[in-house]
Amino acid sequence: MKFIRDGTHFVMLGAIQILIDSATYIALTKLGVAAAPANICGRCAGALLGFWLNGRITFAHNEQPRLHLRLTRYLTLWVILTMVSTASLVTIANQAGLARSWWCKPLIEIALGVTSFLLSRHWVYRR
Repeated sequence: MKFIRDGTHFVMLGAIQILIDSATYIALTKLGVAAAPANICGRCAGALLGFWLNGRITFAHNEQPRLHLRLTRYLTLWVILTMVSTASLVTIANQAGLARSWWCKPLIEIALGVTSFLLSRHWVYRR
């Protein structure tokens, strides 16, 4: 089943993205960068890799739209999910402390990953 194969690839590549994203977020906040810009930088680092890998591996079997349309869809999805992630982390950092937000960062990204997978599979990488 393509859904299981796509899901397995998405999870494996997503784990790499979350590691890059979370490590960037933690490193930047330890250096004194505020939670919001640090999260955006982390998500950018993970997103650059994710867009390329998911197009090449996870959803490669789909008849994909042209790069500009696929990129526009991906960026739209990324901006919305980044807003949710950033608002969540800023709230956690402000109410529970920065160290707590470091632990929550990967959990938030995993939760958003489910939405990202479904929308990527049915909208971003599909004609």
